[in-house]
Amino acid sequence: MKAATPKAKPKPHKAIAHHPRRFPLRSDRAPETSRAWLAKCPSISIVARDRGGGYGEAIAKGLPEARQVADRWYLMENSSRAFLDAVTKSMRQIRQSVGSNDIDPKLLTYAEKLQYEGYQRRQETNEAILKLANMGTSIRQIVRQTGHSRKLVRDVLRGQRLDVFRTRPSSLDSWLPWLNSRWESGARNALALWREMCAEGFAGQSGVVSQWAQRRRLAEKANQSGFARTPSAKVIARLMTSARDELAKSEAILVAVIEASVPELVAARKAIGDFQSMIRSKSAAKLDEWLEIAKGSLIGSFANGVEKDHTAVRNVIVSPWSNGQTEGQITRLKLIKRQMYGRAKLDLLQARVVGA
Repeated sequence: MKAATPKAKPKPHKAIAHHPRRFPLRSDRAPETSRAWLAKCPSISIVARDRGGGYGEAIAKGLPEARQVADRWYLMENSSRAFLDAVTKSMRQIRQSVGSNDIDPKLLTYAEKLQYEGYQRRQETNEAILKLANMGTSIRQIVRQTGHSRKLVRDVLRGQRLDVFRTRPSSLDSWLPWLNSRWESGARNALALWREMCAEGFAGQSGVVSQWAQRRRLAEKANQSGFARTPSAKVIARLMTSARDELAKSEAILVAVIEASVPELVAARKAIGDFQSMIRSKSAAKLDEWLEIAKGSLIGSFANGVEKDHTAVRNVIVSPWSNGQTEGQITRLKLIKRQMYGRAKLDLLQARVVGA
């Protein structure tokens, strides 16, 4: 948290600058500590802070008349994270839409076959628990009869353990469109492909590419399109928020399939785009309207957080104040502390900051 400092000449100032001699480093982030510090500075009228609820509470009590300004960078980062969370919640539907729940064991590598066998065992467990529950058996009785933990049984009954089969995220996820295009152009040597990728910045091992090439050959022999690997949630979120003309043909097709199958994600993407546009354009005229729409979408949790911090969020959109300079000072503090391998106590750290 930082009291923002205007660039104007010294006058009855709107805010007061952070100076280590006058405001020493604090030993904790407790609201009472921040409140006591702020109460000693009644001339402060604008306070830029991060989105931590404790700081907002401390400012409201210590300087009730001060204008709170949320952190602009964190709002942008939190909104992007909210869309990623929305994609993660929708992964089951996404996998079904791209066909990765249709498994031909012949097209799996040895490692994937082991994963698939584990998936089948989990499905058998889930079905047994659901069957007992449908017969009216209580959770306690299901635990006793099956020998599974209470948490596992509750997760199954809540639908938190049901999923389609998926392989683990691979370092190849972002390279798949490139690999497919090179394969279709006639490049079939896995080691040669791996060397090309390394020259472009790929950090994975050659065995990953060899397994992919083996799967492609098996698929071609079986006259199938291959085992459909769903990219990770991060990759999908990136593809869905990238300009369409920047995507490869296979990526554009994937995004189109997801958009058609999971329209809720399209709505969430639009909501996030509208929110970030408000911040960039410094216009909060549509903030209330946006909140009403966003609260009923996949990013409802983020929208609720924005609503709780409504005033500070509105202020950061329309005002020039920012918490950016404070974040730079935090980075500097961390650098000084790490230079001493984390052994800097508060008094030594403060001495080095003041001395610098």
